[in-house]
Formats: sequence, C-alpha cells, structure tokens
Amino acid sequence: MGETVGAFLCQAGQILRAAGIEQPRFEARLLLAHATGGTQDSLLRDPRAPVPPDTASRFRALLAARAARTPVAHLLGEAGFWTLALRSTPDALVPRADTETLIEAALDARRDRAAVRRILDLGTGTGALLLAALSEFAAAAFGLGLDRSEAAARLALDNAVANRLDDRAAFAVGDWDAAVTGRFDLIFSNPPYIESAVIPDLMPDVSRYEPHLALDGGADGLDAYRALARALPRLLAPRGLAVLELGHGQEVPVSGLMHDSGLTVLACRPDLAGIPRALMLTLAVDPT
Repeated sequence: MGETVGAFLCQAGQILRAAGIEQPRFEARLLLAHATGGTQDSLLRDPRAPVPPDTASRFRALLAARAARTPVAHLLGEAGFWTLALRSTPDALVPRADTETLIEAALDARRDRAAVRRILDLGTGTGALLLAALSEFAAAAFGLGLDRSEAAARLALDNAVANRLDDRAAFAVGDWDAAVTGRFDLIFSNPPYIESAVIPDLMPDVSRYEPHLALDGGADGLDAYRALARALPRLLAPRGLAVLELGHGQEVPVSGLMHDSGLTVLACRPDLAGIPRALMLTLAVDPT
C-alpha cells in the first residue's frame, strides 16, 4: 500500500469494493480521517501528503476490520443520530437514519412541546430515540429507557451523560414493560422485527456483529409487536402517542394487532425511501 494519502485512499477503496462495501471511497476517507485524527476535507486538500508509519498501521487495522464487515460505527466508536453523537458498540444496534423518522413523526404530532412530560422508550439500545426526543421537547420532560440487555442499558446511560441529558433520563433492565408503572405522554419502540429465519441472510455487518436479541422478532417477525399490543393500553396516558418502528411490509399486520388491543392507528409515516416506517398510535377510548 502506498505512502501518500491519495495512494492509501485509492488502494483502500479497491479493497473495500472487493469486500462488497457499497460506498468504498467514502468509507476509506472516513477511516483514514479517523486514523489521522483529522477530517475528510483535510485529506482531500493534499492527496500527496505522506502518511506517517504509525497512522498507516492504525489505518491498515481499521481497513482490515471493515473489509471483514465490522460496522463503521463500531470502528469509529460512535454514530450520529438526529443532532446527537452516540457511542456505538456491539451491545446495541447501530442507530440508523430510518429510525429518525420516528422522531419526525412525534414532533409533527406534538407541536405543543410542553405537553409532553413523560417519555418511554421500550428497547432503548443506545438510547437514540429517547435522547433525541429529550433534546427536542421541553426541559421539564423526563424519559425512561428500558432494555432487556444490561450492557445496552449501560451504553444508553453513557450516551445520556455524554450528551448532558442524564439529569432528565433513567434506564432500567427489564423484559419490555415488566419494570414499568404509570402512564406516558409519548412512547417509542424500535423492537426486534426481523423474521428469525432471515437473520443469517442479512448483510454481514448486521448478521455477524449486531446483537440478535435486538433483531430477532420470532418466526413471523411480530413477537415484539404482540407484546407491545398488550402493554401499550396500560402505559399510554390519555391522549398519549405511541410511535413504533416497522420493518418492510409490516404496516398491515402490526396495525391489526394494535387495533385488536384497543388502540387507534393515527397514521404511518414513510422513511426517505418511501417505506412505511413510523406507526403512530393512541388509545381508542381514553381510560377513566
């Protein structure tokens, strides 16, 4: 491999392309910028700049790991979500842009930010949804994130601290709603929704390196939604809003499950690819 920035990037791009990476040149720049401690712009300004041996060694290690399909977020140690930088580890799903659709849906539906005081995130992972919501709603809002994984709950707390939201957030370990009491104005969930048999066929970045506990939705992909359908009527406040992430083709069956449990489907917001992604729900009849 060459000794200049340009030569490193050219050859790294070829290696990543051969490994099946969709944006090999972009990721090569991202990894080299991380290895140098600089920015992609600084690399492009001087492609003939030499790469010091210690930097070259770090870059080669990152490149080999990415060619083996380790997620970029794990190599960089963080992922962007909404306006936040979140630490990313193999203990939780890497935050994805599609999931930001749930935040957009909630903000559009709740223009009165002060009306949202209690927020719940079921299956919090990195804490992405809960922390993004807290960053947007009034300072009086408080959030609880629940996850079945203790390591994920610790990661979410670390992200709350790093984003200075830990005074408004708490995290607990439990099986969905088992540890939760009371009612919430806003509930999020990005549950496991991949059919069990499909998981081995997912892209290697996901099937090899992301936690199957956060992926596996059972034989039909709907197990978590059945649990949510049982829990949400008890957890939603009067006029409260629940926003659930959906997988491809799940709008109709999940809407049916929620309707049968006494919930009303308000809308389903598509992501940027036009896939129905954020199912919005409320109570069909407010509890007395």
